[in-house]
Amino acid sequence: MKTVFLNAVKLDFDNKLDFSQLAKLAAVTKYDSSNDQDIVAKVQDQNIVITKELPVSREIILQFPPSVKLICEAGTGYNNIDMAAAREKNITVCNVPGYSTEAVAQLAITSILSLSSSLTQQQIMLKQKNYDNFTKHLMVSHVELQNKALGIIGSGSIGRQVMKVALALGMNILVYNRTPKTWESPNIKSVTLEELLKQSDYVSLHCPLTPDTRHLINKERLSLMKPSAYIINTSRGALIKEPDLIEALEAGKIAGAALDVQDPEPPELNNPLFTMNNVILTPHIGWKPLEARQRLISLLAGNIASFLDGKPINVVS
Repeated sequence: MKTVFLNAVKLDFDNKLDFSQLAKLAAVTKYDSSNDQDIVAKVQDQNIVITKELPVSREIILQFPPSVKLICEAGTGYNNIDMAAAREKNITVCNVPGYSTEAVAQLAITSILSLSSSLTQQQIMLKQKNYDNFTKHLMVSHVELQNKALGIIGSGSIGRQVMKVALALGMNILVYNRTPKTWESPNIKSVTLEELLKQSDYVSLHCPLTPDTRHLINKERLSLMKPSAYIINTSRGALIKEPDLIEALEAGKIAGAALDVQDPEPPELNNPLFTMNNVILTPHIGWKPLEARQRLISLLAGNIASFLDGKPINVVS
């Protein structure tokens, strides 16, 4: 089977990944990057197409040759692929869930810990040669996480892993899902979105981006949060209406944010988020540890092997 990876550099940006598991299954052609103008040419005579967060529109998929039978999204989210067009072409689409669960949860917890101790603000003060924290008294917020309320929006594998660590830190968990769940721990409680936003000291987003969740966090919902509360987004940038968040941060309506994802990505270089002292901004690194990316290759190979055996797994369309 012929396989083409349309933007392999998105995954193997440091040239440290081992692709041998894929090579055992198929003849793999890797391109560093692809655009709308050359995707159709690159998939000619190919059977399997691999993408990593690469927009593949309806117009492009409808031009795919009959040889293409499978599109593999090398990640969890697949909103970049036009599913309706894939179905029309009878092309199976699969994703790779779970490869970065620990890594993304680790980043979310790291963000919460950093915000609780104002670590970013302290480092900014040092770079500005402001030593007041040393020569006077502690000039920034510094609080314990024990008994603080953490709101989790979306309790999939990553959300549950964040809960696990947060419970170990002594936090109380409030969970919002479209369908409420029951939990074994007395420190986890299902609530409405409004209750979660009003009561939480930290709000962490872990839901997929869908038409229903786009701009889930907007001006109205940000106004429900405590002025002392923080929001953390390691999921998808468009879950938050960014101009509304910027306004809330500038006005002090919430205390701060940690954003590993933005809308768009990358942000414009004049985006105010880059210069805010109460914001931790990272370039969508949650899934990027070497271990997570190598795990992704292994799971991707498993998807392809199962498809070739006639028993496809992780099918999303």
